[in-house]
Amino acid sequence: MTLRINDVAPNFTADTTEGKIDFHDWIGDSYAILFSHPKDFTPVCTTEFGTVARLSDEWKKRNTKVIGLSVDSVEDHQKWKEDIEKFAGVKVDFPIIADPDYEVAKLYDMLPADAVLPDGRTPADSATVRATYIIGPDKKIRLILIYPMSVGRNFDEILRALDAIQLTDNAPLATPANWEKGEEVIVALGLSDEEAKEKFGEVDIKLPYLRFTRVDA
Repeated sequence: MTLRINDVAPNFTADTTEGKIDFHDWIGDSYAILFSHPKDFTPVCTTEFGTVARLSDEWKKRNTKVIGLSVDSVEDHQKWKEDIEKFAGVKVDFPIIADPDYEVAKLYDMLPADAVLPDGRTPADSATVRATYIIGPDKKIRLILIYPMSVGRNFDEILRALDAIQLTDNAPLATPANWEKGEEVIVALGLSDEEAKEKFGEVDIKLPYLRFTRVDA
C-alpha cells in the first residue's frame, strides 16, 4: 500500500527487544517516531541508533516515543545494542522491532512488495528500508522521510519538524522555512487580519497572505 500524510499508520504486532507489541497500543496517547534500517551491524545505522539514544530526554520532553526497526531477529538486535551503546556511551532505552520477513517494511511501503530478498542478503538488498515516520496520538502519519544508504539522518531536523508539528496541531498556524523553536510563525489564511490579532495579539503583515506572529512554544 502507498502511504501518505494524514493516513492512519497501519497497525501491526511484532516482536521487539522489549517483547511483543501492538503498535497502536504501544503509541497510546503519545506522538511516535518509527525509524527503520536495512540491516543490523551496519555503520551508518549504528550512528543513527546512537544519536536517537542520546536524545532520550528530548523525546520525553515532547511526549514522544521512538521505536527502531531492522530486518534482523530480536537476538541479533540484542547483540547489536551492545555495539550501539559502546559507540554512543548511553543505553538504548527504546524498543527495536524485528522484521526478518519484511512484514512491517512492506506494510509501510518501505520497499516493493515483490522485492527479491535472498538468503544471506546484504544491506543493499533492503536499502529502501531506511525511512522515518512521525505519527500523532490520533495514529495518523504526520511526516515521512526516506533516505539513501549513504546519507545519515539529521535527527536535529527530525526534532525541529516534530516541534513544528506539535506547535501547529489544531492551531491556525504554520512554520516558515528554516523555522526554529521560539521564532515567529505564520498565521493561517483561514483567519482574517482582525481574527488573527484577536487570537494572537501582534501580527506582522508582510503580504496580504503572509502574516507572522509569536506564540508560546
